[in-house]
Amino acid sequence: MSILKMEDVCYRYEKTGNNVLEHIDYEFDSGKIYAIVGKSGAGKTTLLSLLSSLAAPTAGKIFLDGQDIAKIDKYRFRSSYIGVVFQSFNLLPHLTAEENVLLSMNISKKHYGKKREHAREMLRKVGLNEDEMQRRVLKLSGGQQQRVAIARAMSYDPQILLADEPTGNLDGETQDEILGIFRQLAEEGKCVILVTHSPDVAREADVVYELSRIAPPPTGKKKKASA
Repeated sequence: MSILKMEDVCYRYEKTGNNVLEHIDYEFDSGKIYAIVGKSGAGKTTLLSLLSSLAAPTAGKIFLDGQDIAKIDKYRFRSSYIGVVFQSFNLLPHLTAEENVLLSMNISKKHYGKKREHAREMLRKVGLNEDEMQRRVLKLSGGQQQRVAIARAMSYDPQILLADEPTGNLDGETQDEILGIFRQLAEEGKCVILVTHSPDVAREADVVYELSRIAPPPTGKKKKASA
C-alpha cells in the first residue's frame, strides 16, 4: 500500500473561483524519489502545500498509510510524519546550523537520547563539518543552507520529505551533491517528493508526475446576435 495517496483531489482559489488542480490521483511509495513537474501556474507548489497539510483540498482526499490526513492533527502531522524543505529554506538566520536543527527537534516533541549529538549527526549526514555546524546561517553558502534545511527537515525522522525547488539556486556540482543526499534518503526507505523546473532533477527521479495548467473559464460579455 502507498504511504501517501491523493484521491480525486481538486483545489480552487476562493477569491477568484479558478481551479488550480483537478482530479489528481497520485500515489507515493517509500524508498522512491518523485518529481512533480509542470509549467509555471500548473499548481506544483499548491500540490506541495496540500501534501504538507498547509492547505486543504477543495474536493477529494489525501491519505497517509490509509488514514485521511484531514482527521490527523495538523501540528502532529507536520512535526512527525512530513519534513518540508522550503524554496527559501526558512532557516532562522541569527541561529547557527546546529541551533536550527535543535529547534526543529524541540518543536517535534519527540524524545532523543542525546539531542545535540543527534543534531550534529544529521548535519554530518548532509555533508557539513564541525566548523560549519557552529556558523550562523547567514555565514553559510546557499548550498550549505540547503543542507541545513534538509537536516532540519529530517531531524525528527519523518517518513516523507517534501522539497520545493531544492536545487533552483545551486550550481551544477552542488545540485548533484544535494540529489545524492535525496537518493541516499530514498535508499534508507524515505519517500522523497521534489517539485522542480529542472529536467536534470526530474531525470534523477524514479517517478515523474506532470501537472498541466488549467485554462481559466472564459470571461467577457457575449455579443448580441444581429437582428
